[in-house]
Amino acid sequence: MAATLLLSRLEQSNIVVRKSLDPQDRECLNRLRQSDGASVRDLCEIFGVTPTAIRQRASRLLQRGLVRRDVVRRPSRGRPQYIYRVTERGFRELGDNYGDLARILWRALKQIDDPTIRAGVMACVKRSLVDHYGQWVGTGTTAERFANLSSALADDGYDVELDERNGLPILRERNCPYPELATSDPEICSLEQEVLSEVLGTDLGLIQCWRDGKSCCEFEPLSGPVRELQT
Repeated sequence: MAATLLLSRLEQSNIVVRKSLDPQDRECLNRLRQSDGASVRDLCEIFGVTPTAIRQRASRLLQRGLVRRDVVRRPSRGRPQYIYRVTERGFRELGDNYGDLARILWRALKQIDDPTIRAGVMACVKRSLVDHYGQWVGTGTTAERFANLSSALADDGYDVELDERNGLPILRERNCPYPELATSDPEICSLEQEVLSEVLGTDLGLIQCWRDGKSCCEFEPLSGPVRELQT
């Protein structure tokens, strides 16, 4: 997820890193792009599957904001027809490969020879990420900030969930979007931990990590009161 965070500010520009699409959903999105929209019946004919299967795919794409559903009134009486069309967000999803970009950027950063310059660039990246997510987290209790951050990450397409253990909130990352980076360089996990700690205003522990063979990454507060975010 740290690699994802590294990229999230490359597009105030609306570039937001998201979970990879299911191959069938991506194909459905691509067909809608090629045809400038299609009905459930049209998609059934294209894919040779049932209307139920198409509606399930369309529902997933709608939930992620990748398609919209337009109502088309028929000339004759009868029920209106719904046409699914790709949104601007959907076009970006089809056109971007964030995994490759993340690896290139991270490796380029690590290849900066001057340690002072490298540290300065890393600090700028970290500050930008903290500012970006800090605006959604706001102030409040530790639990409230965790909830706000979890919602913001989920809205960006991260596979996260909020849990509780021994009275403490737990932020759980269900999958690592860029496992190759995390496997080869644990510093990217440290960057994530530092960013989330500052965003939430409390020191976080990385209780378990996908890189160590766990099924997910979990972050939990290490200490008490929430600090006010720097402005």
